[in-house]
Amino acid sequence: MARKTKENAELTRQKLIEAARQVFLVRGVSRTTMEHIALQAGVTRGTIYWHFNNKLDLFQAMREQVLLPLIDRMDDTLLVEGSEDPLTCIENFLCGTIQVLSDSVETREIYEIMMIKCEYVDEFATVLQQILSNCSGIFQKLRLVYERASVQNQLHPSHDSSQLAVDTHLFFIGLLHMWVKDTRGDLFRHQAIELVKAHMGLRRRT
Repeated sequence: MARKTKENAELTRQKLIEAARQVFLVRGVSRTTMEHIALQAGVTRGTIYWHFNNKLDLFQAMREQVLLPLIDRMDDTLLVEGSEDPLTCIENFLCGTIQVLSDSVETREIYEIMMIKCEYVDEFATVLQQILSNCSGIFQKLRLVYERASVQNQLHPSHDSSQLAVDTHLFFIGLLHMWVKDTRGDLFRHQAIELVKAHMGLRRRT
């Protein structure tokens, strides 16, 4: 009986997270209340507060459902010495990130909420600081890979690894922002992979 009760509680928790994601997408995070989420999930407000302390707690649970590209982490395999050259490693990671967003509705929706449906003020300011901290880590990883590319003579001598890392990071963040907003898919989504390949091609020494 206790096991059944625990299973039911977990099902309810997941139902609330799913409901929150759907309401955040439509209303935005700041305009969403716990009452809106309860209505979407078909439960009482008391049920929500039994599982989550507040909206921020529920928001954090939602974003922990997936690893979000350039928000939570960068795949550590990007730094692994392997058969692929460093610039190809970066290119494959960026293209793979776009593919993940294309293939996973859940990841795409949560990424959209994080990028364009949330105001990082008040209690949500801590979430922004987490994102900025992770961005710093991503930059450092990109810089290390560009340094490997420089050692392998893949870059033009005038190129600086740190500047290239910043440029790639900002380019890709901007591309993903526009990718998320391009819901019809006729402006950026259909050519995102080609844009990444062109960006990386400009870095190669010819």
